[in-house]
Amino acid sequence: MSKKRKRHNAEEVVRKLRDADAMLAAGKDLAAVLQALEISEATLHRWRNQYGGMKSEEAKRLKQLEEENVRLKKLVADLSLDIAMLKEVASGNW
Repeated sequence: MSKKRKRHNAEEVVRKLRDADAMLAAGKDLAAVLQALEISEATLHRWRNQYGGMKSEEAKRLKQLEEENVRLKKLVADLSLDIAMLKEVASGNW
């Protein structure tokens, strides 16, 4: 039986990383920490690489910037298509 996948927001990730570090410093083994946090070892390593020593506010700002970046990339793609279409019409190949 598989569990439903949960998406964690930036604040939850930072909090869980902080909790993991505290548990590991207290002497718990990695398997117990992963089970307590309900994440896999790969997830823990991926989060450490991405959110490293960030604070909650910094992680939140990072997510906002990533979302804005996606929105801007879509806007540029749409404009590029519009420009290509207008060039095609202007060249008389329509």
